[in-house]
Amino acid sequence: MGDIAALLSSPEAWASLLTLTALEIVLGIDNVIFLSIVTQRLPIEQQPRARVIGLGLAAAMRVGLLLSITWIIGLTEPIVSLAGHVVSWRDLVLLLGGLFLLVKGTMEIHHMTEGGGEEGQDAGSTTFAAAIVQIVLLDIVFSLDSVITAVGMAQHIEIMIAAVLISVGVMLMAAKPISEFIRRHPTMKMLALSFLLLVGVALIADGLHFHIPRGYLYFAIAFSIGVEVLNQLASRGRARRRGAGAGPAVAP
Repeated sequence: MGDIAALLSSPEAWASLLTLTALEIVLGIDNVIFLSIVTQRLPIEQQPRARVIGLGLAAAMRVGLLLSITWIIGLTEPIVSLAGHVVSWRDLVLLLGGLFLLVKGTMEIHHMTEGGGEEGQDAGSTTFAAAIVQIVLLDIVFSLDSVITAVGMAQHIEIMIAAVLISVGVMLMAAKPISEFIRRHPTMKMLALSFLLLVGVALIADGLHFHIPRGYLYFAIAFSIGVEVLNQLASRGRARRRGAGAGPAVAP
């Protein structure tokens, strides 16, 4: 109790919590986007339960990994050297996760461009078990990256766990609005899938020890979304002008 009281009265601890929570939320954006896309393939009545289970598993995995800090740190230790390139278990997980994102993103884009992306057609196109398996696989990758980041930034396990739980709570609240927004705007879904491809490439690069700062990726997708928002606003403006130009029908 004394340690917890000391943390609660420490400005440095609160600053560390706020910083780490913000970073965890940013890192969780990828998870929320993937979760939204996967759950859209389920029957509508199953989608909320899949989101809750998916993010609940993400929280459980991250807390469990945080409680195994020595094992997490050991994941970054070399296990084999291939052609002068050192490989760790963390590298393997990031490589496999990145490849999975590339394959999944490409398949989803193919599904949309081949006529499967119309509103309402995706619902019921996958099973609940298949969706949960996909969510769990990506939870493992995103949790590993998130936990290693937390271990590198904070010194107290209590702060790490609090930041993870707060970030997952924010993701849980944001999952449904993001899912609905993507469903109503297919072009935004395409941008989200392109973002997943970018994240897949970044994970593969991290697995190969070529770190790509996430800020570059987030700026790229934010810029693209900004352009798309302007396009939609322009389209609505043209539609309103056409409606106003037509005027009321005049009886002969």
